[in-house]
Amino acid sequence: MTTQEITTPEELAELLGAPTRRALDKERTVLHQRDREWLAAAPFCLVATAGADGSCDVSPKGDPAGFTLVLDETTIAIPERPGNRRADGYRNILANPHVGLLFLIPGRTDTLRINGRARLVRDAPYFADMEVEGHRPVLAVEVTIEQIFYHCAKAFLRSKLWRPETWRPDALPTRARLVKEVEAPTENLADLERHYGPDYARNLYV
Repeated sequence: MTTQEITTPEELAELLGAPTRRALDKERTVLHQRDREWLAAAPFCLVATAGADGSCDVSPKGDPAGFTLVLDETTIAIPERPGNRRADGYRNILANPHVGLLFLIPGRTDTLRINGRARLVRDAPYFADMEVEGHRPVLAVEVTIEQIFYHCAKAFLRSKLWRPETWRPDALPTRARLVKEVEAPTENLADLERHYGPDYARNLYV
């Protein structure tokens, strides 16, 4: 059997069928009170970006629940904390401001999706509201909302993502060992284990 590629929107529509009226009508452009409550309860989101050349990036962002700040009914801000300084997604935003966000609440099988246009802010009065453990964010991503809706639960139900009995965190070696084997074979494993040990979690904001 040969591989059969889909190459046109018409082929895709023929295969998948038409979206339901509910799926089409659920899109909005302004935050509802329930959206604000969702953002206040969400400790984690995924930020998808694309560069001018079409290259893509998806970066996880997480902080205490409510870390995403609602600035007004069409604008939110996501803080950036100290990290590896690659800034792949942020470089993309400078070239192409379109972003896609997926907000998760642990245990919930539905998600909140926001698509819009982003800009990078190095400082603003609201940075004081984003302090964690006395540390202000490095920068913030302001997103002007163009599309917002809730996404269905099927992917989470199929994957059994929130069912602890399916979790296998030891299916692969520790982070230190992965770095040693895959990324930096010349580095000392003991040093890597110290780096990713207890101090790693204690120094998240410095």
